[in-house]
Amino acid sequence: MRKVHFTSSREPSRLSPARCAKPGSSDPRRSQPINLNHYATKKSVAESMLDVALFMSNAMRLKAVLEQGPSSHYYTTLVTLISLSLLLQVVIGVLLVVIARLNLNEVEKQWRLNQLNNAATILVFFTVVINVFITAFGAHKTGFLAARASRNPL
Repeated sequence: MRKVHFTSSREPSRLSPARCAKPGSSDPRRSQPINLNHYATKKSVAESMLDVALFMSNAMRLKAVLEQGPSSHYYTTLVTLISLSLLLQVVIGVLLVVIARLNLNEVEKQWRLNQLNNAATILVFFTVVINVFITAFGAHKTGFLAARASRNPL
């Protein structure tokens, strides 16, 4: 670790552009190595938030399909795909929680973390593909907006 020496009272302030713009500045915060465990935890939390948003979207789609009933086009296909997507999202969420709880800085856990991260990435890929098909088969509007649109066609 480098030692930081301030030799002058005229040293630029911590927030000055002169100090922030230089990659080799003597700012102690910039000379510290990145905490990989903190970085991985923030990444897992962000992925979890996106997973929750997709989960909510799929739950609403499933509700719309179920409200339309079995007589609608692609009913069984959509219920199956949406249910599979929801199940995969729950598994991904559990994996992300496990990943976030393990310490990346412990060398003996890095191999396991890498395997869990690869599994989560593969599951996310399958979830995206399934959701593309869900969108392609599409769930139509239900409720107030659908009833209003059917009474007042353009």
